Formats: sequence, C-alpha cells, structure tokens
Amino acid sequence: MDDPIREKMDESGQAIDKNDVIMSARGLVKNYAMGGGEVRVLRGLDMELNAGEMVAIMGASGVGKSTLLHIFGALDRPTRGEVLYREESLFSRSDAGLAQFRNRSVGFVFQFHHLLPEFSALENVIMPGLLGGEARRDVGGRAEALLERVGLKERMEHRPSELSGGEQQRVAIARALMNRPELILADEPTGNLDSGAAGLIFDLLREINRSDGVTFLVATHNAAIAERMDRQAVMVDGRIAAKF
Repeated sequence: MDDPIREKMDESGQAIDKNDVIMSARGLVKNYAMGGGEVRVLRGLDMELNAGEMVAIMGASGVGKSTLLHIFGALDRPTRGEVLYREESLFSRSDAGLAQFRNRSVGFVFQFHHLLPEFSALENVIMPGLLGGEARRDVGGRAEALLERVGLKERMEHRPSELSGGEQQRVAIARALMNRPELILADEPTGNLDSGAAGLIFDLLREINRSDGVTFLVATHNAAIAERMDRQAVMVDGRIAAKF
C-alpha cells in the first residue's frame, strides 16, 4: 500500500520522508498563575510531528490544545520542558529569533479569523510579507495568487465585514501561506462554520498539505474531519493520552 506521507514532495522535488521530525515536545509543562496559585495546563507532554503530515489534536475543552499550539508557534513559552524545531531548541532563540520563526517558518489559522477589519482581503494577506521586510511591489502578486488559489479572485478588494465566515477563513488561510511556511498551526479552523463550509475549508487545507507538503497540526472537536487526517492524538489532562 502506498504511503500517503512519503509520497509528498518538497520544493526541490524530493520525496518527503515521514520519519523526518519537524517539531517535537519533550516533557512539556505549562503553568499559569491564577488567583494566588498556579493552574497546570500541560503536564509533561511528549509529542513528535513529522514533516508533511496532517495531525489532529483532539480532547475536551480546557485540556491544553490551544496552549500546545501557542507554544509550538512560539506565541507562548513553556514553564518547563523543551520544544525542538528541526532538532534545534526553539526557545534558545532570542526574542528576535522567535519573531523571525513566527513570521517565516510557521503560519497560523484560528477559529476567529483575526483579520484586520479596516483592510481589504488582499491587504490582509500581504501583511505578513510586509512584516517580514518585503516591499509591497514584491508581495502583491503572490498575495493575489494565493487569494485566487483559495477561490477569492473576485473578492480581493472586499473588507472582512463584506465576506462570509467561510470566505474570511479562506483569507486567513491565504495569509498563513504568504511567507511559504513549512508548518501551519490551526486552532478550531472550522469551529464557527456550518458543516458544508467546514468541509470545504478542510478540503482546501488537505489540498495544500498534499500539493505543497505543508505540515499541519490542527486542534479540532470535529471527529469527522479529524478522521480524514493522517493521525489523531487525543489530549487528556495536559498529556497525549492516545494516538491513532
């Protein structure tokens, strides 16, 4: 039987090895100060994420799914433990190095799209390129191509308030792809959508995963969508309790 992960190709046309670990967590602990004490969210979590695969993180609300994604995306730091990105300790980087990682190596898709309301769809997609130091003239064409790819060729100049929920999420996906990341972290990307729109968004994510070899880690409560991914990991009490 063909291996759906090993068949993926990187930009050079070489097969992506499913055993190529892109990111891993070792003994990950995250505590938050609250009410004069501490709340433990992650409790010694271990996990490996392989290049080119699509992994669902499942579990009840409050088990730490979003916290894990925030740490993997360097939006938050762990209390203890280690996160390795390409075998390098991620949090040994300076703040500037972490900012560069967030801008260049990872893309984010959230349940609430976090689009800038005063800007058009095109301007929202361009923004990561500008923040990465590129000139507007160099990123405009790429942003237009991404919006066309996600089916919004005719909606580029519309502001978020003029777009449906599914269209806004497509803009968010295009924005996440703007700087060609190899990892996308998605937190309940279909949580606010009806079943039809949710299916279309997942189909888009899967197409990007298969055609571009982008690695996805997706937190979701949607079991039907999770079953269509390469792997599912279930979190319980701040740890990975089961893998499928």
